[in-house]
Amino acid sequence: MDILLLLESALNGALVGLMYSLVAMGIVLIYKSSSVPNLAQGAMVMLAGYIILAFANQLHLPLWVAIPLGIVTMFIIGVGIERVALRRLAGRPIIMILMMTLGIEIFLRAGSMTIWGGTSRPLPIGISDAPLFLGPLLINRAYAVGAGVAVAMFVLLVLFFRTRIGVVLRAISDDYTAAWSVGISVERGVALSWAISAVVATIAAVLWGSVQGVDQSLALLLLKGVTVAVLGGLDSIGGALLAGILLGIVEGLASIVLDPLLGGASRELVDAAMLILTIMLRPHGLFGRHDIERV
Repeated sequence: MDILLLLESALNGALVGLMYSLVAMGIVLIYKSSSVPNLAQGAMVMLAGYIILAFANQLHLPLWVAIPLGIVTMFIIGVGIERVALRRLAGRPIIMILMMTLGIEIFLRAGSMTIWGGTSRPLPIGISDAPLFLGPLLINRAYAVGAGVAVAMFVLLVLFFRTRIGVVLRAISDDYTAAWSVGISVERGVALSWAISAVVATIAAVLWGSVQGVDQSLALLLLKGVTVAVLGGLDSIGGALLAGILLGIVEGLASIVLDPLLGGASRELVDAAMLILTIMLRPHGLFGRHDIERV
């Protein structure tokens, strides 16, 4: 087997994995600040893509205007989801909140299908299709840009959680009751975490939409995001970044080794296997706290 082909697949896989980590960061953000596992993150990525295209195509705005408007819109939608659907479930069993996020996922997917249909729409953001050359290796330019954005987002989130607001969100996650007792507005903190997660979903939508177009398949990034989040640790943003790289590399190598044997679909098989094995063997993930409960 060609070693250069394996290296090229692993490197491109690592870049794809960093793009997966953008979806995982949205899941981690909400869990880190409110201990809620969000199963609607994939649909939020999809919704953000459709909203940006609506601004660009229906209102005929340039993308450099449509994308910021999409970010603001998704910020408001994130706050609205928490305010309308989740706030009234505060203090309820976690399984009820989990089912609510799953219901939101289904609702967003069905609603987007009703409004925009199932046709894939391109989201060109000006990234050239020409590959980058790293010696004899060919690197996908869109993946490289997406990976760079993911690393930049990771740095911003790390800095955010060191601010006063970020510390407040972490305190809310550690103990709702204690946070309330010292005067912290838990409701506002949780709403902010949903809003920031929606913004991260918008950034992921721009990058993934430029790679594969905007359609219902963007919601399927939930599987990638959940796998990366669980593997890295549901409360670890750094873990999401490193787990994304690991998953991407394994996927890339599996596509070379297993696809000829299985006839394709090895990436989905790898995702499912890694998710199941992580929950069985290390439920707190590679970098998560040991007191994270199984869901």
